Amino acid sequence: MLTSPQNTIFLVEEQNNPSTEYFVTPALVANNHRVIKYNFSKLPNANDLVDSIVIFIRYLPTSWIKLIGENRHRLKALVFFMDDDVLDYHASSGMPWYYRFKLARLSARHVNWLRKQQAELWVSTPYLVQKYAAWQPKLILPFPSEQAVDYVRVFYHGSSSHRAEINWLRPVIENVLNRNDKIAFELIGGAYENRLYKGLGRVTVTHPMKWASYQSFVTTPGRHIGLAPLLNLPFNHARSYTKFFDIHRSGAVGIFSPNSACAEIVSHDVDGLIVELNQEAWAEAILKLANDEGLRLFLLNNAENKLTDLRQTAHRTYQGLFSE
Repeated sequence: MLTSPQNTIFLVEEQNNPSTEYFVTPALVANNHRVIKYNFSKLPNANDLVDSIVIFIRYLPTSWIKLIGENRHRLKALVFFMDDDVLDYHASSGMPWYYRFKLARLSARHVNWLRKQQAELWVSTPYLVQKYAAWQPKLILPFPSEQAVDYVRVFYHGSSSHRAEINWLRPVIENVLNRNDKIAFELIGGAYENRLYKGLGRVTVTHPMKWASYQSFVTTPGRHIGLAPLLNLPFNHARSYTKFFDIHRSGAVGIFSPNSACAEIVSHDVDGLIVELNQEAWAEAILKLANDEGLRLFLLNNAENKLTDLRQTAHRTYQGLFSE
């Protein structure tokens, strides 16, 4: 039940997720409650639970089960919300084994515990209301976002040969995410990159692809800033300035390293930014471009002129490649 607006609500979720976003958060906002989010590894002080409401989203982590078991008498209410049938192990028949195991471990095996703790059940569909009718569940309908967030999208499309740069960018990206919640990042990578950036919200890691697929992928609208750091490594010394082409083709403005091939053809603050290889400096450069749409447009237009010059220069070098 939702009680008076003075109640503090502890919202326990594995991580940011659509279940919270579409169902629970709108219901709590509509009732003007003070909400504090917790993940599985973080616990409040037991004294803070007095007259509070604890809401579990889909899963019941062991540490929280222990905490609630010892302090249930302090709570005003305990709620379990599900938007899939996670409390019935048999309902997940046909799903991958590891997903079924997760549901069994974090949800289904705790049904009796929830009942013992007199937990309320919130569900997302009439089907679940009917199935769990004996529990007298409450139906929470999904609420569409009133306005999509217009993110500034920053990308780094380095292959596995750029792992040093991918590692180097990790604190840069975390710094920016912590300072501006309207910026999102896109990288290309596999299992290593997914592990490296796991836990950072607003970071998408896309699986590597063949060149033909990438040519279509990179021209998809919606990117604004392209990153091209190049560390001082022997293999990087021979690289050309094709990253400038990829960034511009995406409709974005580039940030480049000094002493790189890109820095030789990019004029700082004219058709891109040249920024020293300092992680704080790169974070500041990203934030500067993200917050100044006019500057991005100015640099992008000039980059188009630079591409025209580069086409002409390249064409001249093609003359005389084959002897008569």
